[in-house]
Amino acid sequence: MSYSDSNKLLESESALSKAARNIAIGGLSIALAFAALPWLQLARYGIHLESMPVPATLALPIADLKRGKMIDTWHAARAQHRHHEGIDLFASKGTPIVATTEGFVLWRGQDKLGGNVVWVFGPGGQQHYYAHLDQFADVHTGDRVHAGMLLGYVGNTGNASTTPPHLHYGVYGDAGAINPYPLLAMTPG
Repeated sequence: MSYSDSNKLLESESALSKAARNIAIGGLSIALAFAALPWLQLARYGIHLESMPVPATLALPIADLKRGKMIDTWHAARAQHRHHEGIDLFASKGTPIVATTEGFVLWRGQDKLGGNVVWVFGPGGQQHYYAHLDQFADVHTGDRVHAGMLLGYVGNTGNASTTPPHLHYGVYGDAGAINPYPLLAMTPG
């Protein structure tokens, strides 16, 4: 092989190496784009939810709950000069808890006050807080939900360990906590 032939061979190997590297980088970019696709779709859905009007009524978060049995515990005094930012809906331990609106799960986990909690981002950018769950249903952060979809089961976790089982349900908007009682009490049916 002559000197010029070997240079041509090296140049073509170098060109092939660059092409392979570009394909690998391009493939990685495509793989990353597909990996990010669910989160991009979720962000798009979040923008859609934010543009929707806030609901005038909400589905009941405990299916067999009777409206006449609900008590408005909004702003009741709590320890350390706090006020109750939601309502407590009492039911037997293990009673199914369902989403009150469409949206997606912002977070599913545990915190000191609420114990096992699920946060749902819903129409108008409102955030719906389900606390003191005994157990979670098969929902995870980022999952889309619809009204009536199972989120978990009534319990008394977190700071409710000495109380009867119940769901603490809260709604939060741009200005802070909103009393959910009128939104649930006005639900037809």
